[in-house]
Parts: sequence; structure tokens; C-alpha cells
Amino acid sequence: MSSELREAYVWVWLPGATEPVVAGRLAAAGGQLVFNYGQSYLARDNAISLYEPELPLQSGVLPLLPGLGMPNCLRDAAPDAWGRRVVINRLLGLRGARADSAQLDELTYLLESGSDRIGALDFQRSPTEYVPRRAANATLDELLASAERVDRGIPLTPELDQALYHGSSIGGARPKALIESGQRKFIAKFSSTTDLYNVVKAEFLAMRLAEKVGLNVAAVSLVRAAGKDVLLIERFDRIAAGKTWQRKMMVSALTLFGLDEMLARYAGYEELAEIVRHRFTGPADTLRELFARLVFNILCGNTDDHARNHAAFWDGRMLTLTPAYDLCPQARAGNEATQAMLIFGEERHSRISACLAAAHHFLLSRQEALGMVESQLLALGAHWAEVCEAAKLPPIDRALLQGRQFLNPYAFDDLEGDAAYLAGLAAQIRADGEV
Repeated sequence: MSSELREAYVWVWLPGATEPVVAGRLAAAGGQLVFNYGQSYLARDNAISLYEPELPLQSGVLPLLPGLGMPNCLRDAAPDAWGRRVVINRLLGLRGARADSAQLDELTYLLESGSDRIGALDFQRSPTEYVPRRAANATLDELLASAERVDRGIPLTPELDQALYHGSSIGGARPKALIESGQRKFIAKFSSTTDLYNVVKAEFLAMRLAEKVGLNVAAVSLVRAAGKDVLLIERFDRIAAGKTWQRKMMVSALTLFGLDEMLARYAGYEELAEIVRHRFTGPADTLRELFARLVFNILCGNTDDHARNHAAFWDGRMLTLTPAYDLCPQARAGNEATQAMLIFGEERHSRISACLAAAHHFLLSRQEALGMVESQLLALGAHWAEVCEAAKLPPIDRALLQGRQFLNPYAFDDLEGDAAYLAGLAAQIRADGEV
């Protein structure tokens, strides 16, 4: 099947539009996928680059950045691990649990996944007719049942075959689906058969606490379906427009870095801060927000802060940081931990000292950085109990997260001089049972 696919047409919702237009053609060439804009798109008065500088608004086949097999800004709209499992399940049936994702090529994943993908792009076989790939509305119970079957590698039953199709284009590795309720759209995240603790509630806890410490985060809520917890994250890439929707263009930090997934380990906050200074709206405020997110990731034990878990809106000219998402405490066997993205230089250890040493890259003084860490610690102590209650977090999970993921002593044990008081403050909060 996949060997027959040689091209896909890229459609885009331009800013303020409720209907897509064809932007150009993505075609297989020498083991790579290359893009060129259509002449009809280039002739539009309101045409914008799908992402500058990767795909500048010009005619002809656009060369790929070094090391890439396809344009990164288009790869951002492709399904990731979970969506690929859904597509494999649909196309390969019983082999889905054992199938290597390389059995299907990238064009197949783009054209076989749902159309309501993150950002403002979609992929079609036709350059003239847009036919969205949608599934009928499904209940959370149905979606949960479908997710569990895919998670276990069991083919979807005919009545549930379409239930997850709608959300197969969204990123990430955990079971999830898309739902719509009136004027709002949500990503629903489910538990996995491999979870060692209640990851759904842990992510809810981190996201709510991130809001309490003052971060700009996606709105979240917890619901129950089929007797299990489901995390609902409100989408920030959609704007309701009557009975239809506008879509907001987005790119990941990996695209900003111009890196392939295999080189993501070289991505870092220091370089991201440099990009913010030159290419983002409100750079000073954005740098403060980015530094605050780095600090919170360490305080809550989220070491999965890789470059696809940071993103920016793109308006054709400038970038704007999106609300934070995928803030989830990660399991750790011991105290020592490292962040997925470098903090500065080659340093990635999950320590507040590393944040303080990097503060000047975010245009912050040491005193400002110390104050931001202190403020977050105090907010975590003040709101821990109420957010745990809101999550109905069982005592065993609360004990697991407290002092292990949240405020792990490793984050503070090398603080000296004017920063030493932060270690004492964290220890006092833990001792008081506030975290």
C-alpha cells in the first residue's frame, strides 16, 4: 500500500480562515520528502510561509535543511507514537502490536491519520478537492475501550474501528483521543496498561499546580469514563467561529532548532532563549515564562521536556509561545535525574543550580531568578493539598509523588551561598507535608 504513495497535497487554514486552501505538494524524492508551493497559493494576496525560514514563500522545490528527511514544520503535523499505533492497528490488524512503524512510510501516516490534527495543516490526495477524514462522534467510554484495545495490540472491532481514527493525527506516546463539546475542543488522555502509578492524575496535578505558580498553561479537567480517570486538555490551537473553527498555525521547538528527532538530544533551553530574543513577540516576557517553565519542570519532576513538548504559534512573520502542555511528573528510580533538553552548554542535570547558572540567557539577574524559584516553592506549598483533593489523589499515589517527583531533594542538594535558603525552604515544605 505505502509503496504506491508518492505524493500528498498540503492544505492550510490561513489566519482567520474557516476553510483550508491548498498550499503545495509534498513528494517522495530519493528517500526524502520535498515540498514546493503551488502557483495558485503563491498568487494569493494573503499567502504566508508555512514556516520561515524552513519553507520560504518562493517557487520551485525547496531544499531540505541539513540532516532532515522532510520539512520539520510538516512533520509537526504528522502522528507520533500513539497515532502511528492507531494507524498500524487499522491497516495491519493483528500485527499492530508487533509491527515496526517503519513498515508504513511517512506519506501513509500523513494520509491515513485524522484531519483534525494539531496546528493548521492537513494532507490530501487531491490538490483541488478537500475531503476531511473524520470519524463519527464517540462517547468517552467508546474511546476508552478503543484505546485499551490498541494499547494491548488487539484489532479494533467494527463498531469501534472509527472511534480513535479522528484523533490518530495528534502527537505523543500515550493513549489519547479528540473530543468536541459545543464551542470547545479537547484532547482526552487515558491511562496505559504499562502505567506503574496514576499518570493521568499526576499530569492533572502538575498542570493545575503550574497554573497556581503563575505559568501560562492549557486548561485541564478530570472526568471519569468506564470507571477510569480521563484527563481533558482544552485545545489552544482552535478558535470557535459559529458552527465551524479557525485553526492556529503552530511549530514545535524541534522545528525552531532545525533538528531531526535523532538529534533532539542536542536541543537546549539556551539556544531556544536565543531564538526567542530574535524571533518571538514580547521576547522579555516570553523569556521569563520559559525560565519559569524550566524551573517548574525540575520542581515537579517532569524530565520529558523534549523539543516537541515546546511549541510556538506562527503567524507568517513572528512566533508566539503557546500555553504549556504535557507537564507530567516522570517515574524515577533514584534521586538523580536529567532533563530531556540541555539547560546550558552540556548541562542537563535536574538541579535548580543549573537554572540559576543559566538565568542570564533569559535576561534575568540572579536575584530575579532566585525570587522566581522561591515564589514557585511557596505556591507549591500553599496549593499542594487543595490540588491533590481536587484530583482525589489516593494516599499511595500522593506519597509516591511527594518528595520523589515533586521537590526531589536532588534538585536542591548542591545549592550554596545566596541560594542555600531555597534548599531549606523546600525541605521545610516537604517536612510540613505540604509537598
